[in-house]
Amino acid sequence: MNRRDFFDLTARTAAFAAVVQATLPRTASAATEAAKDEDFWIAVRNEFTTDHTVVNLNNGHVSPAPRTVQEAMKRYLDYSNMGPYHTMIQQLEPKVETARRMIAEAAGCDPEEIAITRNSSESLEIAQFGIELKAGDEVLTTNQDYPRMITTFETRARREGIKLTQISFPVPVISMDDLYQRFEKAVTPATKVILVCHITNRSGQIFPVRRICDMAHARGIKVIVDGAHAFQQFPFKIPDLNCDYYGVSLHKWTFAPVGTGFLYVNKSRIKETWPMMAADAQSDTNIRKFEEIGTHPAANHDAICEALVFNQNIGLERKAARLRYLKDRWATRLATNTKVRILHSSDPEMSCGIGMFGLADPAATNKLAATLRSKYSIYCATAGHPEYTGIRVTPSVYTTIQEIDYFAASVEKELAG
Repeated sequence: MNRRDFFDLTARTAAFAAVVQATLPRTASAATEAAKDEDFWIAVRNEFTTDHTVVNLNNGHVSPAPRTVQEAMKRYLDYSNMGPYHTMIQQLEPKVETARRMIAEAAGCDPEEIAITRNSSESLEIAQFGIELKAGDEVLTTNQDYPRMITTFETRARREGIKLTQISFPVPVISMDDLYQRFEKAVTPATKVILVCHITNRSGQIFPVRRICDMAHARGIKVIVDGAHAFQQFPFKIPDLNCDYYGVSLHKWTFAPVGTGFLYVNKSRIKETWPMMAADAQSDTNIRKFEEIGTHPAANHDAICEALVFNQNIGLERKAARLRYLKDRWATRLATNTKVRILHSSDPEMSCGIGMFGLADPAATNKLAATLRSKYSIYCATAGHPEYTGIRVTPSVYTTIQEIDYFAASVEKELAG
């Protein structure tokens, strides 16, 4: 980056931060009002270099990063390449400790409980494979947890003879009480681990995680929470959940570079949890034993810091309110169509930015998603499941109401044909 580019970036970043801070909502009602302030959200949109020839409503898979994150990543990569031993290994790699500290501050926990990983799958598999289990021990989860996480425990079932029990729940859900009771009733004396999504990747259902964790711990059961879609989508602190493990992908709702994530391990569980790759005995109680993956780029995890600052500037209350506003805008409109079935909860306690709808015929649902892509350049995700098929809609902070309305109108047009 040359001198002029540097000062342009500094001035632009400072101007954006000033706008953000001047309009920062101080109450929940103010955050709700801020969700409708299109002038503010256009300023946020301008911080992203997204493709304006498409409407991207599949940010739940992977999100673009804002300009500041991209430019930080590029700077670190360029500097790494000047060495890379003395630049990347000796100078940039130690800065992972800053990323660890900033993640811990955002998550409300001790930095010594945060391991920097490449995604939530890696984070969760460290916990899933690292917990000691023997033949006959039971793991309890739902049949709507992320497929890779289910596959992980199925692998242990084949290899070690553990038992995997999956419970079902309706879509949309009945209530938080019903979700909790399904777990409580399914626990047996053999249950040793519960895996639960903080928010599901399909219908965006938020679970009563604290109640499930308290119930589990009273019975001596460990809890792994899949937080791939929760962290930085809506406000919470990990210690308030009372879980043992919490895995996150930072390239979703945190807007960090692709290939970044973290694993929270409660300090009391670090020593007893095996790392996925070898670490020496001296590291038994050190959270960094879970980061042993060999040589890797430093740029990715150093740029996490810029993403966290970007979210801090927006404010999570305001961000969550905006995401709910966008989801409710399209869902309320499409819910009036007799051909559409909304598959997510409208209760703000049970959902945030992720929404889903379906049609009576699963084949027609898949065809509609394909048509939205090919005919209207609208990208959503088709979510298939043995109990339902839906189209998942995940806008982001850079999504405009014009794009949301275009999406809803396009669905209505196709259904009317």
